[in-house]
Amino acid sequence: MAESQKRVLSGIQPTGTLHLGNYFGMMKPAIELQDSGQDCFYFIADYHALTQLPEPKLLRERTRGVALDFLACGLDPARTVFFRQSDVPEVHELTWVLSCLTPVGLLERCHSYKDKIARGLLPNHGLFSYPVLMAADILLYGSHLVPVGKDQKQHLEVTRDLAIRFNNAYGDILVVPEAMIREEVAVVPGLDGQKMSKSYDNTIEIFGEPKAMRQKIMRIVTDSTPMEAPKNPDTCNVFALYKLLASAPEREALRQRYLAGGMGYGHAKQALAEKYAEVFGAMRERRLELQAKPGLVEDVLQAGAAKARSVAGQTIGRVRAAIGLE
Repeated sequence: MAESQKRVLSGIQPTGTLHLGNYFGMMKPAIELQDSGQDCFYFIADYHALTQLPEPKLLRERTRGVALDFLACGLDPARTVFFRQSDVPEVHELTWVLSCLTPVGLLERCHSYKDKIARGLLPNHGLFSYPVLMAADILLYGSHLVPVGKDQKQHLEVTRDLAIRFNNAYGDILVVPEAMIREEVAVVPGLDGQKMSKSYDNTIEIFGEPKAMRQKIMRIVTDSTPMEAPKNPDTCNVFALYKLLASAPEREALRQRYLAGGMGYGHAKQALAEKYAEVFGAMRERRLELQAKPGLVEDVLQAGAAKARSVAGQTIGRVRAAIGLE
């Protein structure tokens, strides 16, 4: 890593089929960072997915699916360290070390645990200590910047707290990361107008079967404004999705059609379906090509893991020496 570079780290769980919320919220910004000159580390967080006890075959399929999706969408393994979390076992050693410095009260105050329990997930130690494993993910690679949404900022504060606690006890060993919060975070509504989420079963998958995705788009909830009447694009779920996919001139053209009246929501949905097919068409073809070469995808993940383990090994070496294990 060049002296002027900063390491950026981000991860995504393989807990389901990736959708437009994942794409605009995490994937697209992460892929664009490849051109920023930063040192990008991205991983598939399969250990984190175990808190929901997925079926083993399904976990393997989803993990491979996430890898395919990222590569098809433009992630370049020559410019990004892309790996599977479980291929770097050093993360567990650092998790244990950090656990021994973590006050229980700190974890009890984490909103994510409370929210997941409120949604009906069975409480387990993995769910409770999730922020410590997340901290180890970040600190293991000497990450300087971590892209997070506002809902994840608390977990990064836990990471910073644990890094500072460790450094105060053992010396300046761990990099204390900073949050990289985007000023404008894309709000991606689902079919029902709520935030697009697997939890709400309201998603449009990035690489869903084309006919099925078109049918989903035609089911997007709208109001009952008559076709001949003007419509407000700023309160329409269809337009909110369209403007994420379209160019500025295309957005303005559709906006004017809303305001002029004489256009039904069905026409807007048709425009959205066409734009969705256009934006992801080439990526879909690329994904099919990659899917036919499972060895290539695995080679990419293993090459990324080798680079990640090289960095992880150096961090663990310093940690072990500092705490008296070496």
